[in-house]
Amino acid sequence: MTTDNLLTTEGGVLMQHENVPQRARETVDAIYRSHSRHIFATLIRLLGDFDVAEEALHDAFRAALEQWPRDGVPAKPQAWLVSTGRFKAIDGIRRRARFEPLPDDLAERLAADSGDELDGEGVEDDRLRLIFTCCHPALSPDAQVALTLREVCGLTTEEIARAFLTAAPTLAQRIVRAKAKIRDARIPYQVPSPAELPDRVDSVLRVIYLVYNEGYSASSGGALMRSDLSGEAIRVGRLLIELLPEAEALGLLALMLLQESRRAARSAPNGDLILLDDQDRSLWNMDYITEGSALVERALSSRRFGPYALQAAIAAVHANAPYAAATDWAEITSLYDILLRTDSSPVIELNRAVAVAMRDGPLPGLALIDAILTRGDLADYHLAHSARADLCRRLGRTKEARASYERAYSLARQEPERRFLERRLCELRD
Repeated sequence: MTTDNLLTTEGGVLMQHENVPQRARETVDAIYRSHSRHIFATLIRLLGDFDVAEEALHDAFRAALEQWPRDGVPAKPQAWLVSTGRFKAIDGIRRRARFEPLPDDLAERLAADSGDELDGEGVEDDRLRLIFTCCHPALSPDAQVALTLREVCGLTTEEIARAFLTAAPTLAQRIVRAKAKIRDARIPYQVPSPAELPDRVDSVLRVIYLVYNEGYSASSGGALMRSDLSGEAIRVGRLLIELLPEAEALGLLALMLLQESRRAARSAPNGDLILLDDQDRSLWNMDYITEGSALVERALSSRRFGPYALQAAIAAVHANAPYAAATDWAEITSLYDILLRTDSSPVIELNRAVAVAMRDGPLPGLALIDAILTRGDLADYHLAHSARADLCRRLGRTKEARASYERAYSLARQEPERRFLERRLCELRD
């Protein structure tokens, strides 16, 4: 986001500053891009309110555009911006209060000396506080995702709404309600205690992965992928392991990188889906594969790993196979066996069934998928029916394959997937 955008963000139109020298504007812009979310996190702690902190952030950068060209860039620009934003917020609060007594908790915050708030470990703690607050379990899952994208990633309401195909006013109200819940329920702006941390980290990881999945494989609409969302999820994943290098955080970042490595090969120029076996592996991002594989090793070597690290290990086996036929399906099946023992779910069962079919042939895999569907699990999951259709096709059971493809097509919401399933149906009719 440039300072031009900064001055017309959701905080309101501030000032255009047409006479600001280009060099000064570029300096402010660079600091905004690199550090605005850090500064915002600290302002929330100091001011105790998301909206007040957002306004203070805008006021601080507006002041920087006014003063730095005249006075020079301060030695510690981040600390200057925190201090300036804080004092401007205090002035505004006192003016609005018309000298009436302030609430005790707010009075204490405003009286505190901010000092060099971005020196030492303060910023790291504040960034963690912001992540954990946005992902607090008292908030609904949808609110956690929206608030994380808005406050941690800095996306606008319009950008988030566009990514999730939601009306902007609806998304805005979701964010407003989440902030009100934090305020009214007095949700603490803090990193959880060591006893609470495992459960709370799981919530954070889940939100990050939900954001990533929506970017990697959009739940609906005309686009297969939304790189802005997956890119933000990876950025927050990197931030999390920088601040909290837990094994599962390492595993999640590894999983996202390994999946992301295939982005350029996953679709044709016209947007059509390309299956894993048919992808041009020369297009895969080897830097992501190398980094992701190393993170998998770190996570597994800790012996405290969980589902994300195991899924990343599976993704690493795929990513490191030089060609499709060289994939070690026995290793993948073994990893799914371990994953089922730690995080059993019908979707993981389905993925294991596909791995078994690749290792032992389509008939054993089909039996496993049929058992899942017979239980009623995944009856409305289009990928389960698509996987069954593919195994029936490979077995020459054309009528069953066609019926399963038709069921998958009726459930799919993503246009590239629907086009792929339609092509499969056409092939079976020929």
